[in-house]
Amino acid sequence: MSGSQCARLGGPLVRQLLDSVDNVLFDCDGVIWRGDQAIPGAARVISLLKQRGKKVFFVTNNSTKTRKMYADKLSSLGFDAAEDEVFGTAFCCAAYLRSECGLRGKVYLVGSDAMRQELEAVGIQAVGVGPDPVSGKQLDWASVPLDPEVQAVVVGFDEHFSYMKLNRAMQYLTQKDCLFVGTNRDTRLPLEGGKAVPGSDVTSSSPGTGCLLQAVETAAQRQAQTVGKPSRFMFECVARRFGLRPERCLMVGDRLDTDILLGSACGLKTLLTLTGVSSVAEAAAHRDSGDDERRAMVPDYYVESIGDLLPALQGEDDPSL
Repeated sequence: MSGSQCARLGGPLVRQLLDSVDNVLFDCDGVIWRGDQAIPGAARVISLLKQRGKKVFFVTNNSTKTRKMYADKLSSLGFDAAEDEVFGTAFCCAAYLRSECGLRGKVYLVGSDAMRQELEAVGIQAVGVGPDPVSGKQLDWASVPLDPEVQAVVVGFDEHFSYMKLNRAMQYLTQKDCLFVGTNRDTRLPLEGGKAVPGSDVTSSSPGTGCLLQAVETAAQRQAQTVGKPSRFMFECVARRFGLRPERCLMVGDRLDTDILLGSACGLKTLLTLTGVSSVAEAAAHRDSGDDERRAMVPDYYVESIGDLLPALQGEDDPSL
């Protein structure tokens, strides 16, 4: 509609945009909630979208929860959400290995117990979950015991990541037929309160899954196939199950390099919310850069908060929009 110009969404444009789509895909952290607090108005927005006949999906790069765990959190925060509307990277990774790779053997999993559960739900056994402390001497590390039935190494967020896990993953990946899959490449986990941790999407941050994945890639001298945003597979995972037409979909997110880039790559309309990671200034810099790769991260529209959609959904006229 706007040609990826990062226009502020307001007034009649809100209704025009919503009328042009049948399906709305929401990122979670920083979009509909921050930490354990729902974004004001977000639950009402989703309820009203459904009342208007829109299909709503929740698409997140977080691999530490199963679909059921996410559905339970959504419910606890007041959202109208079903388990089959949730698409996290733990679930999508399992779907990728089963449907795209036809995997029938085991995987060595650098990841969470939630990932193990999603893999086992599709009949794939995972080994390696939990702590793996250093043992033996350096000469022993190159000959650590390996499970001969392992056919893939999968890397997600793992709070027990260690040198021995890195070593064991590398040893499996020296086998040329061993598949190598990562959930996502997010390098920082945003944390509530403005700090950063690697790998999540919240306002503060800490190191994220991308850091762990890069470590394994460097050690193995191989590059993983990733399934999370901005990988097209994340959208395809939803689209195939529900028959979605890209041109009738809206991607709503707070990160330019994952949410908005996914939308651009798949031909979806895109909306940036400013309650999470990225800013309008960053989007404008990408827009004015003259670089096609950077321009792919420019949203069609932006809003301060997802709650800004409420007046249009409630049929109100709001001159301030």
